[in-house]
Amino acid sequence: MSNNQNGDNRVRVKINGPIKALQGIVAVFAFFAILLGIVVAGGFLSRVINGSTEEMELSITKPTIFTTVFEPTPTPSPTPTPFEIKENIQWTSEKKEQLDAYFGPLPEVDKVVPVKHKEVKGLYTNAAMNIDNNIELAKNSEINTFVIDLKESYGVLFDSKNELANEIGYVYPQYDLKEVIEKCHENDIYVIGRIVCFKDVALANKFPDRAICDSAGNPLAFWNEGSEIFANPYDTRNWDYLIDLALEAIDMGVDEIQFDYIRFPTGSSVSGAEPYFGVEGEVPTKADAINRFLITARRKIQDPTGVPVSADIFGIAVSSSLDGEILGQDWANLGFTGVDSLCPMIYPSHYALGTMMNGHIHDYPDKDPYQVMFDALTIGGKYHNAEGYSTVRPYCQAFTAAYLGGDNYMNYDYTAINDQIRALQDAGLDEFVLWNVEGIYPSGNYGGNDG
Repeated sequence: MSNNQNGDNRVRVKINGPIKALQGIVAVFAFFAILLGIVVAGGFLSRVINGSTEEMELSITKPTIFTTVFEPTPTPSPTPTPFEIKENIQWTSEKKEQLDAYFGPLPEVDKVVPVKHKEVKGLYTNAAMNIDNNIELAKNSEINTFVIDLKESYGVLFDSKNELANEIGYVYPQYDLKEVIEKCHENDIYVIGRIVCFKDVALANKFPDRAICDSAGNPLAFWNEGSEIFANPYDTRNWDYLIDLALEAIDMGVDEIQFDYIRFPTGSSVSGAEPYFGVEGEVPTKADAINRFLITARRKIQDPTGVPVSADIFGIAVSSSLDGEILGQDWANLGFTGVDSLCPMIYPSHYALGTMMNGHIHDYPDKDPYQVMFDALTIGGKYHNAEGYSTVRPYCQAFTAAYLGGDNYMNYDYTAINDQIRALQDAGLDEFVLWNVEGIYPSGNYGGNDG
């Protein structure tokens, strides 16, 4: 009413008679009614604009209104193929383009044969050494698997017909592969064929362009690798050769393929020159190269045949990502390449005096087999316990490291070996392989916490 408190010149009522007086009264009442309606309506509008009515708030926050109207019913995703389930490395599109440009496209897989995973409790037997005694050991223990060398760093140890291996001239048959496999299978023993990969001096000497070279193309020898040259893990010709050997052994009856030395050399070169792998910015990382090799091998071996592929990993890569980068063994992602198993070589003798792991200082690692194994696997577990990661099957030390000298080592008898098995069990794992280069092992159950 403030418009009329000072006398609004737009409304002038002059009462000269009863009719006009009545008209004036009606007009006044009408004016008041209109003004009251404006006030009421304005109050409601103000509440609506300010969102203060409970009904308005509820209508906005109730999700069922909008999900029903605006979101279509989701359609179930197609069941992922085994390949999609297993190959889970999260490479960006730019990274995939870089890898394809450098290595070429990955092989296509028309049909994936499911792998029947074997829970391995195994022995390394070198070139099928001490085979009869080890069969007797297996009959009286938890042991159910033998690892047999198909190829070492110095040559191929079975009667291979591989054209390149014979061209190099280093096929040295040490045993009859088919006969050994038959004997093992007769005794319910699973056979894993081990292939040493990039530590291959003979191949690198025969084909120097397939070795790790400097920028001038000169092969490099490395101090920490016995001052020897190394086959180039970036070279896909080397990949194809190793895969062909594996497929040949599978045709002869091997139950699983295990790749060893899938890594780059450690330490500096003898000449002091740096390895050259290509133009800076265009070269994938070392870990990319190793992961790509394993994916390629899996697609060419495991997927079409159903024969598992496993890989041996430096023990230090499990607990130290920095060392893993140098080696090209990225523990966080290796298990997402789709290979069936990873075998970290967690030998207490290989750790430096005073190593700190998992909050423990290991003054003499070789003398503490349980704790070293447990601590390394506990650290690595933050990665390998992830869903979809490959089975982890550690190698256990089954040799006495007298070369450490003094009071730095202990005798690795059955108890010391079994302590490592107990440790991996306490870390949540079940599988293992024992390593002794002579293939000789003390008698015992090898059951870990079960004896």
